[in-house]
Amino acid sequence: MKSPAPKPGVLEIAAYIGARAGAPARAYQLASNESAIGPSAAAMEAHRAAAAALDLYPDGSAEVLRQAIGEIHSLDAPRIVCGNGSDELLGLIGHAYLRPGDEVLFSAHAFLVYRTIALANSASAVAAPEPDLRVDLERMLATLTPRTRVVFIANPNNPTGTYISGEALRHLHAGIPPDVLLVIDSAYAEYLHSTDYESGAELVKKFDNVVMTRTFSKAYGLAGLRVGWAFCPPAVADVLNRVRGPFNVSVTAQHAATAALRDQAHLRRAVAHTDTWRRWLAREITALGLRVDESAGNFVLIQFPNAETAKAADRFLIERGIILRPTTAYGLPHCLRMTVGLEEANRAAVAALRAFMQA
Repeated sequence: MKSPAPKPGVLEIAAYIGARAGAPARAYQLASNESAIGPSAAAMEAHRAAAAALDLYPDGSAEVLRQAIGEIHSLDAPRIVCGNGSDELLGLIGHAYLRPGDEVLFSAHAFLVYRTIALANSASAVAAPEPDLRVDLERMLATLTPRTRVVFIANPNNPTGTYISGEALRHLHAGIPPDVLLVIDSAYAEYLHSTDYESGAELVKKFDNVVMTRTFSKAYGLAGLRVGWAFCPPAVADVLNRVRGPFNVSVTAQHAATAALRDQAHLRRAVAHTDTWRRWLAREITALGLRVDESAGNFVLIQFPNAETAKAADRFLIERGIILRPTTAYGLPHCLRMTVGLEEANRAAVAALRAFMQA
């Protein structure tokens, strides 16, 4: 007897697994790249105040939030589309532009959502080689085919923490046909201070086939509210506004995110905390004999000698209430990703890693 079947590709997607069971009740959750210091007081107050209007649908255009984003980032507000996290917007791009048989191109150790988007739309997920955990532009360009429809690049990348320069980003775009959409996922842009870095906004202003996505989940500390945004060419913004849900960003999320944007002092504190403790973690963990490359996000990638050692370290840490993120699904079975936490959590994690290495 036949039963309803999903479209091709869907059953190839691995379901997302969050924080692991079996950890002690008091655990340091350092697996999801959340903000160590949390949201600003202004954002929390705006969230509480907006709760008085929970009986009403939110503004479907997120006008106030889009205007605030445009003001802070010097962008044209009509070209901004807000979403239920940047993940929703990335998914909408796939939903709107991918057809069965198309190809989606990304680097080998890129954010897992890109593969999910391809498979969910019956497209082929194509991963370009990424030697030494860094995007190889020439290999990416060599992997383009006439079937390529969307190219995703996370800059900085999760989980490797590496980034490419603005010049390299422009080189990548120059090699992409005009009918292929380049999507620049800049979720960790707030953490980067390098003068050679560009978020992608300038490319979006100049070309019709580039989209930049951003999020409030990381540096702004609003992961629980799920707010993201995309800066798009006018035609792409029009498409996304046609396919998104009419009320896809809640009342409280819109107001909290707007207040968070206005509180740039809190953002600077969050970034400063991350900078300080990310350097400390890299130094302390490297001293244990493990490899930690420089990271441009709010996390570090810890490389163990092999996959079995990484698994053993993960078990050891869980038993001691330290929850990191295994990266086997990213093609990095010998690594664990650690979010930069508060001082107590960071010191506890390093102490546990030291005990593991000594054992």
